[in-house]
Amino acid sequence: MGWRSEEFGASHEGNAQAVLADGSEPGPRYFDVGSGPNVHKTSDWWVYDGTPRAPQATDLRAACVCGWRGLAQYVIDWSDVERNGPDLYDTSGPYGDWNQHIREVTARTVPLPAAVEDLLERLDEQLTALAMDAPLAALRAVAALERTTRSVGRAAACMAEADEMPWEAIGTALGLSERDACARLRRYSLGLDHRM
Repeated sequence: MGWRSEEFGASHEGNAQAVLADGSEPGPRYFDVGSGPNVHKTSDWWVYDGTPRAPQATDLRAACVCGWRGLAQYVIDWSDVERNGPDLYDTSGPYGDWNQHIREVTARTVPLPAAVEDLLERLDEQLTALAMDAPLAALRAVAALERTTRSVGRAAACMAEADEMPWEAIGTALGLSERDACARLRRYSLGLDHRM
């Protein structure tokens, strides 16, 4: 039930995080689902409902895998939480806070030139329309675009690596964790499929 930004993917996956009465976040809960060696682990906010061996969360707040936490806390009304559908509970407050975090991450990234941003928007519109009107032509255009991005991506990654920037700075510029930024540059510089 995580929230993902298409641009930043797993580097900034967010969720509604359970908060206990003392302000702390509970640790993961483990569930034995059978006689096998696998034990299910979860930190979904709704498992902290005060049932036996589970602490009861009092609030929710936005959380991101990068370590960011929202400042606002939202009281959980457990009487409104559907036992068989906890994802129906209103988590729009934490979601809005996480969206603000994503806007702040975006603001720290390296800006695209306005002409390039405009070109990408127009290309998206035209390829989307082409996919409806002439799907095979759209596929041919996408293949050409993949060849272009592979070539440009390789050149850009090699130049970025030659600059010897710290990985933290590269990550911030791309809006990614250091690990994901390193993986992206390696994929591009090696010419690997970078549609992941």
